[in-house]
Amino acid sequence: MGIVVGMDEAGYGPNLGPLVISATVWEVPGSPHQFDFWSAFSEVVDQVPCDGKLHVADSKVVYQPGRGLRALESSVHSLLALSDYSPLSLQSLCHYLTRERFDDQQLGPWLHQRDLELPLEAEPSAVSHLSRRWSECCLRNEVRLRAVVSDIVVPQRFNCLLAEHGSKGVVLSKLSMQLLGEVVEFESPQPTLVIADKHGGRNRYDHLLEEIAGDRFIVREIEGRAASCYSIGSTRIRFQTRAESHLPVAASSLVCKYIREGVMELFNRFWQKQLPGLKPTKGYPVDARRFQSEIADKQRELGIAEDVLWRQR
Repeated sequence: MGIVVGMDEAGYGPNLGPLVISATVWEVPGSPHQFDFWSAFSEVVDQVPCDGKLHVADSKVVYQPGRGLRALESSVHSLLALSDYSPLSLQSLCHYLTRERFDDQQLGPWLHQRDLELPLEAEPSAVSHLSRRWSECCLRNEVRLRAVVSDIVVPQRFNCLLAEHGSKGVVLSKLSMQLLGEVVEFESPQPTLVIADKHGGRNRYDHLLEEIAGDRFIVREIEGRAASCYSIGSTRIRFQTRAESHLPVAASSLVCKYIREGVMELFNRFWQKQLPGLKPTKGYPVDARRFQSEIADKQRELGIAEDVLWRQR
């Protein structure tokens, strides 16, 4: 038996809204380096849209605003059901994924004492049917979803970390390592494979891994543009391009996007209540500047600090 961990993020580029980092942890039979998730789940999961199956791929492919949330939401809720968890609200989902570290009072007035009832667009009966089929695939293939864990990084916290480390890329890497440290058991005899997307143009990760490896020896296997691989005891960690081609990473990507879209929905609802007719935003740089300009007077009137609203990079 082995362990496969997939990690990804959503919201690295925007100026508004949170950066979300997630990891999914899977128990598989045999070697984690050889297990084929796509083959094991082929009856119910596909990397392309397919009737009667869940769409699991890079979240940028699964979710596009013009197509709505249904495909993304169905896949995320079905995934969570593998751990016997069915979120009824965005707040409860955030608490679950962050292991109760989520504090809405620190996340801005758009989240404090505000919530979304879930699911938003997915049909509960369809989710139930698909999640049951996925669970049956897991049983037949001796696969178990051990955990889904996230870190939700709001602008104020992001800006503090940016001031401390001076680089947006370093902030992402350090937060990712912290989350990895929560889900990987380096002392476990079980062989473990960690797969994560590369962080921008970074090729070296050994000095970052030192923060979670303690006094354990880090073996540098390869470092390059396509992939950088390291070993710590029985754990092998691979940062690679197009990591979402691996199902555990794609699943993490979907969770990140779903959380971010839910938070942005509450964010837009808050500002549209203050300014009826205001066009919503996804928070990406060009449109974020438009949005920032249109809410500026109301922001000052409400006494909302710029640091709470706007990510510096």
